[in-house]
Amino acid sequence: MSKTVKVAIIGCGGIANGKHMPALSKQKNVEMIAFCDIEKSRAEEAAEKFGVEGAKVYTDYNELLKDQSIDIVHVCTPNDSHSVITVAALEADKHVMCEKPMAKTTEQAQEMIDAAKRTGKKLSIAYQNRFRNDSLYLKQLIEEGDLGDIYYGKAIALRRRGVPTWGVFLDEEKQGGGPLIDIGTHALDLTLWLMDNYKPKSVMGSVFHKLSNRENAANDFGPWDPEEFKVEDSAFGFVTMENGATIQVEASWALNIVEQGEAQTLLAGTEGGADMKNGLRLNGEKRSRLYDQNINLNAGGVAFFEGSSETESDREARMWIEAVTEDKEPLVRPEQALVVTQILEAIYESARTGKAVYFD
Repeated sequence: MSKTVKVAIIGCGGIANGKHMPALSKQKNVEMIAFCDIEKSRAEEAAEKFGVEGAKVYTDYNELLKDQSIDIVHVCTPNDSHSVITVAALEADKHVMCEKPMAKTTEQAQEMIDAAKRTGKKLSIAYQNRFRNDSLYLKQLIEEGDLGDIYYGKAIALRRRGVPTWGVFLDEEKQGGGPLIDIGTHALDLTLWLMDNYKPKSVMGSVFHKLSNRENAANDFGPWDPEEFKVEDSAFGFVTMENGATIQVEASWALNIVEQGEAQTLLAGTEGGADMKNGLRLNGEKRSRLYDQNINLNAGGVAFFEGSSETESDREARMWIEAVTEDKEPLVRPEQALVVTQILEAIYESARTGKAVYFD
């Protein structure tokens, strides 16, 4: 691959403008040379703001993928198109960074993995919360044994009133669900990764549509239209892993609670515990006494990190580009992201049937 990496963006909406393109623009060896969106004006605006001179604009991603000079494609479209676009990009000899969740279904996610293996191209999923300072530091502590054997986890993604009222977030067909697949996916990915446990045995789930039918409801993003609110407003799951560990999953856009938390985890192990409720907090027992400790990662810098001013989105972009250019394993492996999708799908299925879902 050439020293300068040429990147294309498919889907020039909120997540591309808010995360992917700004982060990529900070990478020294990256050029964004092509932009695609079903609304041509959005692709044109993205090309004008983030593209190199002469950047190409498309409304059909198939036409974009014919450009052999493109090294990497970022897929930033609604969930229902993640798999088909990713597979097409991989088969067009491009490496792919796909937005979370990996796909609507486990079957679609597996098709993405199969395509990556078949083509030999790299595939990663945009779970940027792994790249936060607190997440990386806690991962290091866990790998060094500070928490011991982690047998309980809680994946927390709770909003009191934070229903996204734009785009296709409320469209079940395009998204596959509501807060569980949108923000619950981040918290579950973070929890599984920190526990380093990707072998679920069974899942029980509950899904609620209790507040979505309200007119003129209080909401951080303005009132929603009950006629358009086709997804759940909250969802909860209980996961049992093959080794006996258990994980609770909590996700909501609208729930009558006071204490909120998003992209957080709580972990309990044989040697200690940790949570992200108010920053990173550790707890345990020393000299026959219980203790808890708040960790300040801004106190004089932490040697584990490269650049204290680097945001998680910037770090995600840098490490992804390095994985491609240096032929390294991405931090977020597609096989891990598939398990997240597998569990989310099982929570929805369990809620629909009223029965537990068991894995082979």
